[in-house]
Amino acid sequence: MFFLKIWIFLGVVLLLSSCGIKRSMNQRPDISGIDTIVHNRTKHSETHYSIGKNSLFKNEYGIWELYVEGDALERGVVMGSLTRELMHKQEDAFMDKIYELVPKTGYRNFLKTTVAWFNRKMYLHVPEEYKQEIYGISLFGLEKYNDFAPAYIRMLYFHGAHDIGHALQDLMLVGCTSFAAWDNKTEDGQLLLGRNFDFYAGDEFAQEKIAAFINPEKGYKFMMYTWAGMVGSVSGLNEKGISVTINAGKSKIPFLAKTPISLVAREILQYASSTKEAIEIAKKREVFVSEAIMIGSASERKAILIEVAPGNFGVFNAKNSNKLVCSNHFQSDAFKEDNRNLKTIRNGHTQYRFEKMQELLAKEEQLNPRKAAQILRNKKGLEGSNLGLGNEMAINQLLAHHGIIFKPEERKVWVSTNPYQLGLFVSYDLVKAFTNFENENFSGSVMTEESIPEDPFVNSDAYQDYEKYRKLSREISRAILAERKVSEANIRELKVLNPYFWEVYKIAGDYYFQQENYKKAVINYKQAKRREVTTVPDEIYLEKMIKRSYRKL
Repeated sequence: MFFLKIWIFLGVVLLLSSCGIKRSMNQRPDISGIDTIVHNRTKHSETHYSIGKNSLFKNEYGIWELYVEGDALERGVVMGSLTRELMHKQEDAFMDKIYELVPKTGYRNFLKTTVAWFNRKMYLHVPEEYKQEIYGISLFGLEKYNDFAPAYIRMLYFHGAHDIGHALQDLMLVGCTSFAAWDNKTEDGQLLLGRNFDFYAGDEFAQEKIAAFINPEKGYKFMMYTWAGMVGSVSGLNEKGISVTINAGKSKIPFLAKTPISLVAREILQYASSTKEAIEIAKKREVFVSEAIMIGSASERKAILIEVAPGNFGVFNAKNSNKLVCSNHFQSDAFKEDNRNLKTIRNGHTQYRFEKMQELLAKEEQLNPRKAAQILRNKKGLEGSNLGLGNEMAINQLLAHHGIIFKPEERKVWVSTNPYQLGLFVSYDLVKAFTNFENENFSGSVMTEESIPEDPFVNSDAYQDYEKYRKLSREISRAILAERKVSEANIRELKVLNPYFWEVYKIAGDYYFQQENYKKAVINYKQAKRREVTTVPDEIYLEKMIKRSYRKL
């Protein structure tokens, strides 16, 4: 009856909102002059394309280097043309994930209408410049998904995916951790920042990474580490030495999309030259989820956190300190009494990662980029405890889209190559890179001598076991949902592959409970409780299932 009421409520809301949906589906930015934009690309090879000075090139480390210049519409059209195959791959990966979650046609149609209703006013909150850029990119979108939404509207939706992903408690796709250090905390006294972007939308989504170097007609030149079709920024550095990264905060489930946080970050990256200007930009945008934006400033040699949420805004300065740590809760006075934030600290894994980062920073007297990479790759718990691999309590959760390190004062950035943040960290000098591109050199020229070697863990048996575990755990979880039997050999192998991870035993317990083998269910749930369980709700779940299993015996 409850779910019937929800469906009736949504149906009435959708009916009343149909005019708003229609307006949003039909709106378009100003595209005057689009016919004069040169978009036919020259294909030099399978890994090198160009349109005038604009280029896309895959370097020897597997990173695509994109250079684009001009006004918003021109940038969008050129980006769409140059990256079309990569964008199609991203669209397929993203839509496949949606279709996997919603396999039935009838539910997909309802989802399509619901998404349109949710996003019906997003266009009112996106700057015209970015709508034009997104429109240009959308000209090269896949037609086969037009039944879900027209390409331009679909691309707008995708820019809110990060926000929606972390707003839904059961789909916590982001658990990022970041830090900044300066003065006597770094070996040369300069500002140094590092972050893991733990956004997961499937393995294929993270395969093709782009180091995008943007030379806009208005604002500052900047680079961002991103993926095809993405106008917003999650990690970036501009020519003025302003770095921007975003960390999700706990949000209530939103019912109306406003400004995607990645577009707020992009605007700061393009138009801010100081922390003050960054704060002014963030203040004028209405967001629909909670987010911490870490801003590093070369000229001020410091970092701050801009903490935004629907109806609230705060700024956190690490006073009398030479470091700043950010996980997934807020630290400014504006959120001191925020119940949702306090509950997240009590019940989630954000405080644990915050304390682990503090522990790692305390052990290092003077940081440099290599030490920063070691911190971002750390898989252990507090005091070196074994969390198991893939635990969200770890700084390195082994699902990151990327890791990134900045030295804003030198305009240098290090970006990770696959897999996760374990591969080589490739180094770029923004000044040299933009000089190369503007002189029609199609590569940003990686500074090989400053690159950070891959993590030795990536060549270990433990890493191979973890990758096998990920595949097997998904197979068993799908079998549980489908109420299919799994061999005892597979259950045993799951435990051998990742023996210290609590979730291994939770999965086994769930399987045995479903198969009505309650004795084995209890044994496995108790084994899970003996390990480092990620959150308080997870602990409550295990205790509940132990009691249910005993009652069934």
